[in-house]
Amino acid sequence: MRVERACPLAEPWFEALRQTVPTTSTAWIKGQNARYEDAVAAAAEILSRSHAPLIYGLSRSSSPGQRAAVELADRIGASIDTTASICHGPSIMAIQEVGESTCTLGEVADRADLVVFWGANPAMSHPRHFERYSLSPRSDVLPRGRDDRHVILIDTTANETTAVVDEFVEVPEGRHFELICQLRDLIRRGDDAPVTSPVIPEDRLRRLARAFRSCRYGVVFFGLGLAQSKLGHHVVSGLLKLVAELNAFTRFAARRLRIPGDVAGADSVLCWQTGFPFAVNLGRGYPRYNPGEFSAQNLLESGEVDSCLVIGTESLKDFSPAARKSLASIPTVVLDYPHVKSQVDGNVRFTTSVYGVHAAGTAYRMDETPIPLRSLCSSDFPTDETVIRDILARLPNV
Repeated sequence: MRVERACPLAEPWFEALRQTVPTTSTAWIKGQNARYEDAVAAAAEILSRSHAPLIYGLSRSSSPGQRAAVELADRIGASIDTTASICHGPSIMAIQEVGESTCTLGEVADRADLVVFWGANPAMSHPRHFERYSLSPRSDVLPRGRDDRHVILIDTTANETTAVVDEFVEVPEGRHFELICQLRDLIRRGDDAPVTSPVIPEDRLRRLARAFRSCRYGVVFFGLGLAQSKLGHHVVSGLLKLVAELNAFTRFAARRLRIPGDVAGADSVLCWQTGFPFAVNLGRGYPRYNPGEFSAQNLLESGEVDSCLVIGTESLKDFSPAARKSLASIPTVVLDYPHVKSQVDGNVRFTTSVYGVHAAGTAYRMDETPIPLRSLCSSDFPTDETVIRDILARLPNV
């Protein structure tokens, strides 16, 4: 089997999966091959004895597996958190505070004549974004495709995306919020409004405000350069307010550039099942939401977790050293794909099938559009939904 027509991110991912050495075991206990049923029983024992369990990950999963994980968290009174807590968590908090003027990627492809990338580098993080949605697509509204669009990059430094945009606006480090406030003031009060201590040259600031206000359909894609900046949720809140105010003059939308995987699906499933998107605690028999207190990294750093079920260990490399050290000191149950080198050994470990390759499922695109996934080839590996539901079946009745 060959890998063809894959993007620069997908090609090594598929290639690693293709070259995975077949294994005769799908389960391990303390690093030793084990019968699947024995591993399920061992995992159930770890979680049932735990007083403060944590379930973390989910962004490499699919809606069925994510639903099963929420059911397990509810059953054992666990905290449950997704990879959003170490990436776009501040953006989610901002959306909860001020709302979001949003759109689908199809609308962007068909209508957006102004595209802004703010605090992002999609040339590296989303290499097919340009051709499919934001730069090249032609439509009845934009018959010339790229020539009908004005594309702006706003960031603290130039990056690979600079080469494909029409305009690069360099913002001093830590001053995104000030720039947003100045743009909001100019857009509300008009071109003649005075500007005190402009963040960027005044003529460029006014030109940027005019471009925002005069487009027919604008969209801003923002990334971790904003969300992970100092007080990122306030910065993103300001940007979302700017976008909302622009709708008094034109049609404008904002979209997050999410990390790879089904992190948008994990947010959606947790909202659907608990009312909250991440950092949820079910220890009292009902959902409590408090980012920081119930975020996985914070719980581990403060030693408030005595067992952990990790669904996809890839993102653990982004945890702090203190959180990784704490995770290594407690009993863990790990679910990983066959081609992934696990970031934690785990007392119990399962190799699971890949949704969209070995198993059908549902994933959510970055614009929260559900996408059905088909199975491309067969596998003897169970899905994470199967593993979690088998663990649920072995838990003692309470």
